[in-house]
Amino acid sequence: MARVTLAGVALFTLALTGCSSAGTSAPAAEAETTASARTPTPLSVVEQLLADAADPTACAVSFVIDGATLDPQLQTQHTLYRVLPIPRAEGRVFAGWYANADSAAAASANAAANAGSPATRVNGSKLVSCSAQQTTLYGAWTTADAVATENARIPILMYHQFTAKAEGESGWLRGNYAYIEDYRAQMQHISAGAFYLPTWDELDAFIDGALFLPDHAAIVTDDDADPTWLTMAAPINEQLQVMATSFDITGDGVAEQNRFILPRSHTHTMHTAGASGQGQMVNLTPAEIAADMEASAAALGGVKEVVAYPYGHHDERSKEGLRAAGYAMARTIEQGYVSVGTDKLALPCIRINFGMDVADLIELIGAAPES
Repeated sequence: MARVTLAGVALFTLALTGCSSAGTSAPAAEAETTASARTPTPLSVVEQLLADAADPTACAVSFVIDGATLDPQLQTQHTLYRVLPIPRAEGRVFAGWYANADSAAAASANAAANAGSPATRVNGSKLVSCSAQQTTLYGAWTTADAVATENARIPILMYHQFTAKAEGESGWLRGNYAYIEDYRAQMQHISAGAFYLPTWDELDAFIDGALFLPDHAAIVTDDDADPTWLTMAAPINEQLQVMATSFDITGDGVAEQNRFILPRSHTHTMHTAGASGQGQMVNLTPAEIAADMEASAAALGGVKEVVAYPYGHHDERSKEGLRAAGYAMARTIEQGYVSVGTDKLALPCIRINFGMDVADLIELIGAAPES
């Protein structure tokens, strides 16, 4: 009969019990692994934004800029960027958001040479485009001296109705109707000429001297949301991807616009003559004006920002009413350009009349830069 040594018994016992030299049992180690699996890694801010959105078209936009920390934003792909931040800093002027760090650095070195480039500066006139539902924009700073040297004069183009008749319409409103092929050529000039298209919040900051805008810039607007605008002109803006603003009389119902059109207020019910024969903006009290503008903002989904005065009529009571309702800017029909320091509640415009062609537009806003 074979003899079993004490050492053999010890080895046999160790094999049966599964004991290790470290003294930790297998079940205990397994419990630790299970507990770790039950504690997920916290989501980043960007990941949480996307998780909460649960929308495949959502895009989380992060921002990188020297001297400021900004929270990421949730945007929607294939629509225009909405309300990008405009950072402000003492002794600095914001020079815009850019698609990559090199472009931002170039803009910081020479804002005038880079601000108008459609391939680099990103604002609310551009469509959101992401990779894996995320993108990063890079900010640039410049100086007040650069703004003064540029001395930008921003034209706000004002259109009304449109006609397919090369000879124009008849009647006293003939001048209001732009020939649609002239309009197409003018928008092609703006698109091909790489004009920078400022948003209204950018114009606001520019007037304050807090944002650099290039002189090679233009804002396209139309009054009334007339059927000829909706069916003839606005589709051209979508085709050419030229952002424009449609000033809508919201009391008649808000018109459905394409993605390149910003619907803004032409008042709710004040586009009528008042007791004096002029528009209601110079007849009603500031409180009545504010109430009408609140109703207009509600019809536009809460958007305020800017209004076009009906007939261009305005006075101090108009401004008081707009301030009370929370509007920052208002466009008149007075001819002129917007510069640093312009009265935000009396923005001038460049009226486009029937018969004006591309050559006339070039006289007003400039030619495309030489390549």
